Amino acid sequence: MVAQLAWIGLGNMGRGMCKNIVEKANLSTPLVIYNRTKKRADGLASVLGNVKVAGSIAEAVEHSDIIFTCVGDDKAIADTIAEAVKPNVKGKLFVDCSTVHPDTTEQLAKVINAQGAEFVAMPVFGAPAMADSGQLVCVLAGPATAVDIVRPFTTGVVGRAVIDFSGQPQSKATLLKIIGNTFILNMVETLGQGHVLAEKSGLGVDNLQKFVETMFPGPYTAYSKRLSSGDYYLREEPLFGADLARKDARHALSLAQASGTSLRSTEVADSHLEAVQKHMGSRGDIAGIYGAVRQESGLPFENK
Repeated sequence: MVAQLAWIGLGNMGRGMCKNIVEKANLSTPLVIYNRTKKRADGLASVLGNVKVAGSIAEAVEHSDIIFTCVGDDKAIADTIAEAVKPNVKGKLFVDCSTVHPDTTEQLAKVINAQGAEFVAMPVFGAPAMADSGQLVCVLAGPATAVDIVRPFTTGVVGRAVIDFSGQPQSKATLLKIIGNTFILNMVETLGQGHVLAEKSGLGVDNLQKFVETMFPGPYTAYSKRLSSGDYYLREEPLFGADLARKDARHALSLAQASGTSLRSTEVADSHLEAVQKHMGSRGDIAGIYGAVRQESGLPFENK
């Protein structure tokens, strides 16, 4: 029997992942999609085709076998799953791609398993552009048999590679995701400080950009260009919202405290994200750290 897929949550990442599932996963039935704001689901359906918009979470879940979720924070996923398991979900498989605290993932597993359903955690690494192009790195954790069911939708569909934690608790995947996101946060912090020092010392950001492109091709170069071009403050919708970045930072700091260690660099980056929020409100992006460092150094937040 061919599985019926559903997708709940159509943010910057979810939209791209849905697109690639529709285009590359050889679905025999339309992908069922649901978003809290129905207008976004209708908009995606109008450009994708082979999707069916559900009017509620229950409707998305009821006739589906595999249900992917990708929402913004811990409360959102807890509320989503609480609603999703109200129908009979025995035998269904839930796959969560959200970035949440490992404790939240553990609680989701308990709720889902208690209803006779299976659960795989599948947080992903990559920016929205990578979601659009199917170049994400997927982290899979949960029962090996359930992970095997999810694997065909990863490499070659939504992602370019898998970090496989088959047979390990689902929370190991989100633990890696939270720790991994501190690398991204610290990368932006380092670039922001470097760009400001290059400008104020007389080296110039163009000369620094040549160094970054030569030594650190990939994410460092991409983010460095976002800073120098002014993209960090020009967007109407953030690529990686400062509010979500702060959520991840808080999770990392709480994990560090519980483990008896410290993340000083994350504390510094979080303080700069707070300044980004004050300056830009809901438009604040993680790359706005550069603007906050500029302000600290006596420069305007905006570089152009």
